[in-house]
Amino acid sequence: MKSVKAEELSVETFLPFGFYANMLDPDAEKIGKEPIEFYRDMAQQDLGGKAIVSFSTCRVEKRALVVDVTEYHTATGEGCLPLDNDILIHVGPASPGAVPPLDKIRVFRVPQGTMVVIRPGIWHHAPFTVDNKPANVLIVLPERTYANDCIVVELKKADQIGISV
Repeated sequence: MKSVKAEELSVETFLPFGFYANMLDPDAEKIGKEPIEFYRDMAQQDLGGKAIVSFSTCRVEKRALVVDVTEYHTATGEGCLPLDNDILIHVGPASPGAVPPLDKIRVFRVPQGTMVVIRPGIWHHAPFTVDNKPANVLIVLPERTYANDCIVVELKKADQIGISV
């Protein structure tokens, strides 16, 4: 039987075969700062068509449980996988234009390790951690969705939604 010695993973040695990224301790470009840091397009996978899927990490720290911003993507759904803590996500049904249906917003607790896929057009935004520990959340979107298919609405103080657990 032939034997092969296991190697340590490094960018240089793995490059001929593909790519990798440390999703829990990212060393990458990011958007935002604590309590929400979005490490964008950390690893990408060609699915054999036009789209290239990107894997990003959204790290959320403890913050007030208030929905004060929401967004949607017109042309794509979004995958969301909490890696190391439970999270809370808000969602609202698709609506015309940039007017979120505030009276229809719902909040769900997503257990660590549970993949959630949000349909195109559904209102959502960065998750909330459920306790004092940060949560690293794997986000799966087509490459650069945050730049070319992201309608973001900041809610007026009177329209913000508090979350109770």
